[in-house]
Amino acid sequence: MRRRRQESRWIHRWSRWLVAGIALIGALGTGYLTLGKLLGDGTCPTEGCDRVLSSPWGTVFGLPLTLFGFLAYGTMLVMAIAPLLVNADQNKPLRQKLEAWTWPLMFLLATTMLVFSGYLMTVLAFELQAVCPYCIGSALFALSMFVIILLGNSWDDLGKLAFMGFIVGVLTITATLAVYAPIDAGGSPGGDVAGQVGPPITTASGPAEVALANHLNEIGAVMYAAWWCPHCHDQKQLFGAEATAALNAVECAEDGQNSQTELCRAKPQITGFPSWEIDGEFYAGTQSLARLAELSNYAGPTDFRR
Repeated sequence: MRRRRQESRWIHRWSRWLVAGIALIGALGTGYLTLGKLLGDGTCPTEGCDRVLSSPWGTVFGLPLTLFGFLAYGTMLVMAIAPLLVNADQNKPLRQKLEAWTWPLMFLLATTMLVFSGYLMTVLAFELQAVCPYCIGSALFALSMFVIILLGNSWDDLGKLAFMGFIVGVLTITATLAVYAPIDAGGSPGGDVAGQVGPPITTASGPAEVALANHLNEIGAVMYAAWWCPHCHDQKQLFGAEATAALNAVECAEDGQNSQTELCRAKPQITGFPSWEIDGEFYAGTQSLARLAELSNYAGPTDFRR
């Protein structure tokens, strides 16, 4: 019995530091991915990560999903460490008040993060069918913080805590399904046996766009893309519908229409989508038409509309 009390005191004493450490690592990771996304490099450290962040699930309200992860980790870090910054000998009432306020808030935030991470793991496994170390790591971080917070405090009423967690969990999954409803309404990525084609191209091509597309096709330039990739759609929007039809575009997603996944896998130079292969060189990310003209030694009209 004495040993159990000592173990309990140990986890109570270090729980906030452990949560703060995990939250700090999570904030650094999501912050790094958010900067990469906002700066527009269009690539991630791993192929699975790039596929997830470039998918429809990687954006919420027009902002990178990782930004919301960064805010969640940052908030958890602040709440975990706030009471520790108050000297208990000099201002014990303030420290006790901060602890009393932050413990339930930390529990509710950890519950929200855990439920949302569970949803994303389901999407990762059954929809995108990709291995994303960053996503898996983030889910493990959420689980770890939840367990540490649950065990690291002497809760007065576990029944009330469980009820609060249940309500927040239901609200989280309901809100998540509502946010991603447009994706589900359009059909799941693996649900169309004929192959997914992505959103339609809504821009029109001008003579310069068509000429550049024909030139790229003639010299054997290839655009490797995936139907779920928003950067690929942006690239096609730059060309316009008519010019896009003339491009030599290779679909790399297994569930895409006319998929050539094996061809894409045979080219380790492809680190993200879209990737251009021009004269044996590879260029990742959305390229401006002027840049493509320069890379391909295009000599036609350059009055591109976009």
